[in-house]
Amino acid sequence: MTVAHPHIAIIGAGPAGLALALHAAQALPQSRITLFDARPAERDVSADPRTLALSLGSVQTLQRLGVWDRIVQGGRVQPIHEVHVSQQQPALLSRLLPERLRPGGPDGEPEVLIRAVDEAVPQLGAVLSYGAIVAPLQAAWMELIAHEQTLRGDQPPRLVTRFGTKVGGFKPVAGGVEVDADIAETFDLAVVAEGGVFADQPAKTWTQGVSHDYRQTAWVGQVGIEGGRFGVAWERFTPHGPAALLPLAPQPGDDAGSTRAALVWCVPREDDPVAALDEAQRLALLNTVFHPKVGRILSLSPLKAFPLGLNAEWRLAQSRVVRIGNAAQTLHPVAGQGLNLGLRDVHALVDALSHTRPDGTPPELDAAIRRFELRRTPDRWALIGATDFLARSFTWPVPALATVRGLGLAALQAVGPVKSRLARGMMFGLR
Repeated sequence: MTVAHPHIAIIGAGPAGLALALHAAQALPQSRITLFDARPAERDVSADPRTLALSLGSVQTLQRLGVWDRIVQGGRVQPIHEVHVSQQQPALLSRLLPERLRPGGPDGEPEVLIRAVDEAVPQLGAVLSYGAIVAPLQAAWMELIAHEQTLRGDQPPRLVTRFGTKVGGFKPVAGGVEVDADIAETFDLAVVAEGGVFADQPAKTWTQGVSHDYRQTAWVGQVGIEGGRFGVAWERFTPHGPAALLPLAPQPGDDAGSTRAALVWCVPREDDPVAALDEAQRLALLNTVFHPKVGRILSLSPLKAFPLGLNAEWRLAQSRVVRIGNAAQTLHPVAGQGLNLGLRDVHALVDALSHTRPDGTPPELDAAIRRFELRRTPDRWALIGATDFLARSFTWPVPALATVRGLGLAALQAVGPVKSRLARGMMFGLR
């Protein structure tokens, strides 16, 4: 069925949903778009402190949407110029590795260093808070609605926002989908961009995909570092699980020579080495976890704990209902790629919907949806598989596994073209 100008419902006004609304409004100027979200319109999202890591590809997406400068002007964006990955390595590795493959020094700890300058890009990505990205996206969307309505005058609105409206479900109908949100309304296409984190999803039945509880907890917070390096993201593989420090933008009042970072500290749920410790003990333990190049961690905020798992749909579309972002795949944070996958979903979906046929006519809607699914399959499943394998590897009782992982890191650092290919994949996805 050819739908020249589809009426689209977007469920979820988070980063992925708002980016989709803006992108679709710009690329599909004749389509009607309705954005739903359960949160009330008056709620201020700008102060939401949750930390997000954006790849360079995601930054470029936001630049194309015309919102990146506004996000940067908020003063809470920290570019990532280097990524340093290392492992607390058993002594066995120092005996196995030749000297040239010991970038960590005489202790034999392998490390991989990815630098923006080596990849000839201005930055590898950026770190910012959830509020720092959602508030500007929402402001841009509301301004676009006001501008459109001024142009349309007394005509029915093309762009609509329905905050404070919870979507209860969907029902396929002839030529479209019925969205149950206070009243039943029919759309040509419904896009679910409201996924949440793994802890929010236990009631979901991911029967059409894969679901796995890693039995791990992520402790998240912020740290202050003495002697740290600006713009470096640190990833550390420990015997308990991966831990990461994401650089945060300096704020007024920060001490000279100090840096701040967002902490993600993953540990086993049943044998949690963090839960019973007080703040001083956690701080002392953290200083034994990360690579010495990080600097000395001097302060630690109160930590929050989140269970970790995987939920991923096999298919992104069921009839005229499409899932993107965390609604389609909720991943372990080991690679920090959840939102980046969602923004790549946004780009591919709008591209499929706006891609004209050879004769210049609009695409057939169901064919466009299939095209979107096929295009996204390699990228999303490559990343789902890689993060799932890595996350599970910390739970396998195989003594030599850490050594094998360390050998892999050392080999990756030694083979420049392979490392560069990995860096490009993390910045732009599998192309």
